[in-house]
This record gives sequence, C-alpha cells and structure tokens, in this order.
Amino acid sequence: MPALSTRQQIVEKADALFYAGGFEATSFADIAAALGISRGNFYYHFRTKDEILDAVIDRRMENTRAMLGNWAEEDDAPKDRILSFVRILVTNRTKIMAFGCPVGTLSTELAKLDHAAHGRAAEIFAMYREWLSDQFRAGGQGDRADSLAMHLLGRVQGVAVMMTAFPDEDFIRREVGEIEIWLGTLFEPDIRN
Repeated sequence: MPALSTRQQIVEKADALFYAGGFEATSFADIAAALGISRGNFYYHFRTKDEILDAVIDRRMENTRAMLGNWAEEDDAPKDRILSFVRILVTNRTKIMAFGCPVGTLSTELAKLDHAAHGRAAEIFAMYREWLSDQFRAGGQGDRADSLAMHLLGRVQGVAVMMTAFPDEDFIRREVGEIEIWLGTLFEPDIRN
C-alpha cells in the first residue's frame, strides 16, 4: 500500500482529532503538532479549518460507502447485511464508549454551532438511511422500509449515546441482542402459507 500523501495524513489525523476532541476544540496547531509538520506545510494544503472539515466529511462518506459495499458483497441476505450495521456497536464499542458515534457526534456538534457543513455531515446518516431502506425493501418490507430504516437508525444512535453515559459491555450486548430479535421477527418466513 502506498504511503499517504501529506494532505491525506492531515485529513486522517484531523478526522481522528475531530472525533476524539471535537471539531471546534481542535486547532490547526493541534493537527500540525500531531503530525509533526510545520504550519507552513499545513497551510499549503488547507487554508481554513472548514476546508479540513469538508475533506474529513468526504473521507467519512467514502469510508461509509466502502463499508456498505463490503457488507453487500459479504452477505447475501438483507437481514444479515442489516445485522452487520447493528453489530458495529459491538465491534467499535471501545471507541463509542469513549467518544460516541463518529457520525452522530459530528452531526450534533455542527448543529449546535449552526455550522454550514451540518447538512453535509448529515448526508452520512442519509446514506445509512437509504442503504437500510434498500435492505428492508429487499427483505420484503415494501412501504415500511423507510420507516423501519429510520427506527433502526434512531435505536442504534440511542444505544451509542447511552454507551457514553453507561460504558457497560453487558448493556451493549443486550441491546444488540434485542435488536437482533426484533429483526428476526421482521424477516421470519410467513408460516401461514
């Protein structure tokens, strides 16, 4: 794998720092220091913090598209694809317990700041919503697909928020288990036929 360009390194480090400490609290100096680069080199690639934020959102969208594509390739059944989404709570539990959901925390912070990029950050949720709706539709949920997708997004985000308040792995596994049971009821074959 080729080495990351300086610009890519800046975006990757900014993404991590925005996630761990927040967009507003992270300065150019923080990012430059974390990378060990001069501010001049930094400013060559990004003139404003908003330019960095746009690049971070682009990176997150690209990574989300790739993840959703991988899930679609790995699992044949819509239910299994949706379970991959739900189980991300367990897979990423350490980071979520420490910092919250990366999508949710950025979207919330930008909304509080009334930042112009809030809508762009929310596009990641829209991507999840559309993908989940497609999975529910493929699983036979028809007109209910979008409302089920929104319900699941809300439930997963709620669990992520509670994970920061109550960092209890048993709680996380119980909640994921409850969601799995709920999904099972939606995708069970109709035994009346």
